[in-house]
Parts: sequence; structure tokens; C-alpha cells
Amino acid sequence: MTTLTPPTTDYPRTLPDLTAPRRGRRPAVSERVLSSGLRVLVVRRPSVPLVEMRLRIPFQPAGGRYGTTHLTRASVLSQTMLSGTADMSTVDIAAALQEVGGGLAVGVDPDRLLISGNSLSSGLPRLLELLAGVLTGATYPSSEVSAERDRLADRIEMAESQPAHAARKALVRRLYGTHPYAVQTPEPDEVRAVRPPALRTLHAGRVVPDGSLLVLVGDVSPARTLDAVEAALEGWTGSADASALKPAPDPEPGPLLLVDRPGSVQSSLRLGLGAIGRADPQYAALQLANLVFGGYFSSRLVENIREDKGYTYSPHSSITHWQAGSLTVVDADVATEVTAPALLEMGYELGKIASLAPRQDELDQARQYAVGTLQLSIASQGGLAATLVTLAAAGLDIDWLHEQPTRLGKVTVDDVHAAASHYLAPSRAVTVVLGDAGVVAEPLAALGAVEEA
Repeated sequence: MTTLTPPTTDYPRTLPDLTAPRRGRRPAVSERVLSSGLRVLVVRRPSVPLVEMRLRIPFQPAGGRYGTTHLTRASVLSQTMLSGTADMSTVDIAAALQEVGGGLAVGVDPDRLLISGNSLSSGLPRLLELLAGVLTGATYPSSEVSAERDRLADRIEMAESQPAHAARKALVRRLYGTHPYAVQTPEPDEVRAVRPPALRTLHAGRVVPDGSLLVLVGDVSPARTLDAVEAALEGWTGSADASALKPAPDPEPGPLLLVDRPGSVQSSLRLGLGAIGRADPQYAALQLANLVFGGYFSSRLVENIREDKGYTYSPHSSITHWQAGSLTVVDADVATEVTAPALLEMGYELGKIASLAPRQDELDQARQYAVGTLQLSIASQGGLAATLVTLAAAGLDIDWLHEQPTRLGKVTVDDVHAAASHYLAPSRAVTVVLGDAGVVAEPLAALGAVEEA
């Protein structure tokens, strides 16, 4: 019989000291603004013989006329934009992309239409040709639109049956009121009512180069790539009549909003607090404060309601950035019977981070994590392309990316305390709970005022 020898080292073992984060090399960015108004950025990254493309098109409606109609049509347009041109069917487009080892995808949110693509480096001219064909000649065939809009409506209906989606929907409505961000998912029946002519009109008026940004990252020659883009997209013209999106309102704390989900065995807890954008001088401190509080697995929130009390599996806090404002969202899904205790602990941890400066070791670990994940996020061609598009939308460039590790390195515990005391104070939180009101309403009322949806 085999005898297992116990380890000779006593536990707990001492972890090695954190090393100083290494500053990454600043990528060289080549830029050109075409006569159409399209801004093009190219970064050479020859690690693999591929190229990643991101095209960001501002997609606010003409004249600032927001409403469910624009949201619905934009959602259907994103699903059907690749469904064919005058010369190519959706199958033809897919086959042509496959020949160059590439792909195209379209997504939309309240701020922009985003076309993502990739291919072998040698296939970039063909990728650009296909992109140009879609931008200038998408036809939205009736059969394809009918099939894709029905699939989209079905997916929305499925999402609406999920607690996470319902809780998010209730939170943004509570946070944003009459602002366009208050409704981010169209109604299934409205989706099914969209017709191809409406999509063609929307495409002609909004899918335009003026104010748009194209980013290419990969094993390419920047100068030749800029010339290739200009040649391929010379036929894409037009400007949009769009009003700037008004700033999102600051969250207005009030009674906890309880959304009834009869018979639910879990409650979805969501807290929203106003935040600041990446360009704000205090952003690095807030980023680290959020990490210490609940932004990663070693956070206080995880230690409290997961490790210590076992209320939930994966509580989390994150900062979300929109064109018109930023938001910190805290979320946790817990068993119905511990809804009120879990919410109480979430408020306690917010109060603690807002009232007391973190320990130096907490700050150091959060800083190391922030710098490391930033470097990981741009380690791939696709990650760098996506990051550059995101930064550009906020009026930032590659210098922000290069300098952010230094800014994080200079943040002190007092800086974190100052940011947290203002932006993470529990008195600033908008709170939404989705759960069985018949069970959780009374315990929640013991914590404060409750308003049932």
C-alpha cells in the first residue's frame, strides 16, 4: 500500500512580494483622415500574419429624435446588414470571407454601430472590398430580413425570461428615466414589425463615413494599408444630421425598487452609482477603489458575501462607460431567504470603502491587477483594435493607454479614499431587487423604504 508523505512546509506559506509593473511599449499609430470624413488608424503588429478591423459609426438618430423606433430599427439593421448586396448574397459574402480566413460581424448599442472583421494579412484587400460593398450597397432582402428579425425577436423573448436581463432592464429604467439610455432592448413585437424599406432609409442616413473611425491592427504596412483603405472606400460618402447625445442624468437615490418575480428561488440585486470617464484625473483612483471594493476575485465584497457568508457565488462591481456618462454597477444573485442580509452586507462594504482608506497591501494588489489586465487586454491584435476604438470614442488616444500604468502607480491610499468617499458612498446608490415580493418585501422594508414595480 502506498503511503502518502505529508508536506514538510507549514501553511500558510508566505507569498512573494509583488514586483513593480512593467510599462509596455507604446505602439506606433499611423493616421489619416479621408476626404469623406472617415478617420483611419493603423497599427503594425506582426506577431501573427493576421489583421483585425473595427469600424465605429456613431449611430444616434438624426436631429436627436430618440425613441423606440430608432432603437428597434437599429437593432434589426445590425442583424441584417450582411444579408446581401446587389452583387452578392449572404452566402456569397460568407464564402468570400472564408477564402481569406476572415469574418465580419455587426453590433449596435445606444451609442454606435460597430463592424468587426478580421482576415489573413494577405486577404486584407479583399476584406476591405467586401466591407465597401456592404457599406455602399447593402440591400436588405425581404426574405433575409424576415428571417433575421424573427430570430432577433425570439432571442429578446428568451432574454426577457432571464432574471439577469430583467434586473438590468429595471435598473437602467430607474437610473436614466427619460434619457435614451433608459431603454436599451427593443420590444419583440416592434422588432417583428420592421420592414426592409425602413432599414434601407436608416442605412442611407446613418451608415456614413463622416465622424466614423476605422482601426486596423496586424501584420501590415501602415502606409500601404492607409492607401488601400482610401482606394477601397472612396465610394463610401455622406454625412449625418445628428445631434449630440445629452449627458446622462446623475443617479437619483430613492426607495429601493422591488420587481416582483413570483415563486423565484433567487433574488437579483443590482446597485447603480454615478461614475466618471477615463479622461477624468480621478479615474485611476476610482478604478482602484472599485477593485478593492468588488471589482475582482480578491475584493472585499467577494470575501464578505461569498467566502465568509456563502450568500452568492460571484458578486461583482464594474465601471461601465457610455458616450454620455459612466456608471458603477454592483450585482449579486442570492437565494431568496438571504436577500435582505446580502443587501445589507453590500451596503456595509460600500460604506466601509467610502469611510476608511484601504490598506496599502489592498491597494498594491488592486494596482497590480489593474495594470496586468490592461496589458492583457491589448496583448492580442483584436484586443488592441477594440481598445483603440473605445478610447477614441472618449476623445482619447494611444497616449492614454501608454500612460495609464504610470497614473495607476501614483495613486495613494488617500487618493482611493477620496474617490470612494464621493463615488461609492451607499447614499448615492440606486437599488433594484428582482425577486419574490411576497417573501422578500418585508425583510427589505426593515432596511429602508421599498417601492414595488
